Amino acid sequence: MSTDISPTTPAPAERSTAPQPRPGPRRRPRTGRTAASARTPGSYAVVAAVGVATLAFLSPFLVILLNSFKTGADFRAHGSLSWPTSWNWGVIAEVWERADFGQKLVNSLQTSLGVVVIAVVLALFNAYALGIGRVRWRTAFLVFFLGINVVPQEGLVYPIYYLFKEMGLYDGKLGYTLLVGITYSAFGTYLLSSVFSSFPRELIEAASIDGAGRWTILWRIVFPMSWPTLSVMCVFFFVWSWNEFLYPLVLLISNENQTVPLGLSVMQGQYTSDPTSMSAAALLGVIPMMIFFLIFQRSLTRGVTAGAVK
Repeated sequence: MSTDISPTTPAPAERSTAPQPRPGPRRRPRTGRTAASARTPGSYAVVAAVGVATLAFLSPFLVILLNSFKTGADFRAHGSLSWPTSWNWGVIAEVWERADFGQKLVNSLQTSLGVVVIAVVLALFNAYALGIGRVRWRTAFLVFFLGINVVPQEGLVYPIYYLFKEMGLYDGKLGYTLLVGITYSAFGTYLLSSVFSSFPRELIEAASIDGAGRWTILWRIVFPMSWPTLSVMCVFFFVWSWNEFLYPLVLLISNENQTVPLGLSVMQGQYTSDPTSMSAAALLGVIPMMIFFLIFQRSLTRGVTAGAVK
């Protein structure tokens, strides 16, 4: 009796339903070519040029710093570029008391901050009306504001002097702050108008459909989006106002109202001058500006680069 045994075929293997991981991109081994390629002669030349420019920019401050702690005899014997033979720390205290520098610093801070507030607020309102609003004769207004910036200060001092005399604003920090703030607002209006002319109209139309008024659009939409430009304006207006000399010289004659730049003139007479005292006074006037830039350098950098990147 024979039995027919047929060959059995093996059962197919069950397929796995689990998802298979995708092969990731192959990573090339790191080599030193990237770092070596970055160190080209051109990059070294750029670094050297930046270093030379930095030294040229800082050289006046270094000279002022060296001469601020010299004695008069040391300055006359070795010149302005020599290292002090002995550090004279009493020059700073002498200049502080002689020029009443504490009061002048307070005056400069008050007037500069007031100028920033007045100039930025007026420029914001004017530019909002000219750049976003529907104001007729927009080009004529922009030409007018541009003309204010072109007129030199020497041509405005004479009428402003007699105007302040008649209005009772002469030798007062309030009148000086209003004058400089209104003058700077002309430049701010011209700058912001060009920025607001390219403002996205879709946002304003959407806010108007939602029931937002003009004030709401200004403070909730326009102001936050234009803050980088406004921050740059604040920095420049503060620096310009701090360095003003002609207007304070004519309009602020009393010692209790004078600003820091006028304090430098106290260090020099008609026939005599004290270079070490003038250097110390200049150092005292520069230190607040350096602190101001260290505090607001991020705002300045963001405002400058905001217009370059969309």
